[in-house]
Formats: sequence, structure tokens, C-alpha cells
Amino acid sequence: MKTECIGDYVKLKGKNYPCTVSLTMDLLGGKWKAVILYHLQNEPKRYSELRKEIPAITEMTLSLQLKQLEKDLLVLRKVYGKKPPVKVVYSLTEFGKSLIPVLEAITKWGNQVVKEKGEFVKAS
Repeated sequence: MKTECIGDYVKLKGKNYPCTVSLTMDLLGGKWKAVILYHLQNEPKRYSELRKEIPAITEMTLSLQLKQLEKDLLVLRKVYGKKPPVKVVYSLTEFGKSLIPVLEAITKWGNQVVKEKGEFVKAS
């Protein structure tokens, strides 16, 4: 029997999921979560750095997704200073770092798809 099918459902932080794939997609799913995690995998970044590296994301979406990733314990938000302007840095938690092999696999697969069926395009 597959591990993900041992019970009728799986549970994390009080939330029930039909299977482990559903749990994983809740944590990583959507258009931007995996992209944000990808950009944080090598080093902590400030909000403005993430905005520059992911220009297609809106400020509101980036802010909401970072809050969700922080709530899910994948990203750590550290504030430096007491008075504005404060410095805020985002980094992967140990739990978030456990997703790096998954992010690498997604990246490798995406690169292969583009090589075989698409093209890499430079912005003009």
C-alpha cells in the first residue's frame, strides 16, 4: 500500500487533505508560491529584491503570497530595526529548505519542456 493511502485523509496544522499530493499543492500551489520559494532558495532577500527578480508579480500578490508562505512556515520574515524605515528580509525556514529538491525537479522539468516544445525568449 502506498504511504499516502494509509488513512482516509492526511492532516497538517488542523487542516484535512484527501492525500499528500493535495497537501503539497496547497503549500506550493498557485502561480507564484513556487516561484517565490525558488528565488529564496540560495539566499535571503528583501521584498524589493523579490519584486525586481519577479517583475510580473503585483505588489499585492507578492505581499499576500509571502504572508501565506510565512503562515505555512515555509518562509521566515525577519525585521531589522525599530523605527521606519525598517529592513525586512525573507528567507526559507528549514521546512522551506526541505522543498529545494522539489523546486529543482520542477525547474529541470520546465527547462526540458521549453527545450523540446518551446523557446527561451529575452525581453526586448
